[in-house]
Amino acid sequence: MIKIGFTMIGGRNWTGGYNYLLNLVTLLTRYRKDEICPVIFFGTDVGEDEVAPFASLDGVTVIRHPLFNRSRSLRSLILSLATGTDRGIRAVFNKHQIDVVFEVAQFFGFRLGLPAIAWFPDFQHRYLPHLFSRFGYWKRDIGFRLQIMAHRSIMLSSEDSKRSCEHFYPTARGRTHVVRFAVPPKGKIDYSVARAIADKYRLPEHYVFLPNQFWKHKNHLLVLEALKILRERGLELTIAASGNQSDPRDPTYFPSVKAAIAEAGLDQSFRLLGLIPYQDLAPLGTASMGLLNPSLFEGWSTTVEEALSWGVPLILSDLDVNREQAGEAATYFNRYDAHSLADTLASVRPRTASTIATSGDLAQAMSNERVLRFVSDFTSLVRRARSQVL
Repeated sequence: MIKIGFTMIGGRNWTGGYNYLLNLVTLLTRYRKDEICPVIFFGTDVGEDEVAPFASLDGVTVIRHPLFNRSRSLRSLILSLATGTDRGIRAVFNKHQIDVVFEVAQFFGFRLGLPAIAWFPDFQHRYLPHLFSRFGYWKRDIGFRLQIMAHRSIMLSSEDSKRSCEHFYPTARGRTHVVRFAVPPKGKIDYSVARAIADKYRLPEHYVFLPNQFWKHKNHLLVLEALKILRERGLELTIAASGNQSDPRDPTYFPSVKAAIAEAGLDQSFRLLGLIPYQDLAPLGTASMGLLNPSLFEGWSTTVEEALSWGVPLILSDLDVNREQAGEAATYFNRYDAHSLADTLASVRPRTASTIATSGDLAQAMSNERVLRFVSDFTSLVRRARSQVL
């Protein structure tokens, strides 16, 4: 049995990171219960509502300790750099007999004394540096460089990210590993059930679903421009947009989107649903004509992966990683061209209950294959990391 230590990923500001960790741990308990034992370390400042989903999983150990409080993260980094490791955290890992540590946006030092896997979600700061403060840029970049220098096993979510990593950080070559994450199908969702959830949000019969947090690189303003173009052509289309309405890097972003909606008179065409319960995502996707992701950058999109598991048509920006992830299951548009998006949206057609049922059945089978590959690749990386000579 290999004990792998995880710390909190994301949270209220990055729900994608939180859901990624919960999904990964859930799948490990489902498919590798006799081989991998996840141990999750939470700070005492984390709410019970965030801890409970992990604590409820059979085979998962949850540890709460003040050394993992968010307010202590900078001190931990300074200790790790100054002395080689945060000795307090290392002691906690050793006490609980951790075999491998999973690092994300953290660095536990050159002398941690345990094999570690560093997950680099993406390299957005290198491609879109203007979206980062000078401090934010260098914090991320130096963090990656430290983990590479410390000979961590580097986990990446796509071949596209692997190419970027080895281009920007050549010394990582030979230690990069692609582990494409996947989500399990939620079970067959009957159209009438999905439609009832859509009715709860007062959505029309036909709409396109856009479940992205309101961060600047998610490119919502391009969607508004496309809706204006469609209106000029005499076409009306509803976009249902859910997600966290706060961008920690640019607090002015969501207010600017909201102001643009009002100025263009698109209140009924661009519906703001807010941060909705996770269990409503799949039904809203199933009841829609398709899922839209206009993002300017992705590492490996959670919303795209979710939609693939639902069997929902995809309308995606022309990122290489999107093509790698979705292949022929999506229609692509120029992420900088509102006319290109408008043309694509104009081609979207309503789906019937029978086509929804058929696509859902096929998606579940394909999703199961993707999940098994994800778990297998991750487990292989954990084994490889454990055998690493320190």
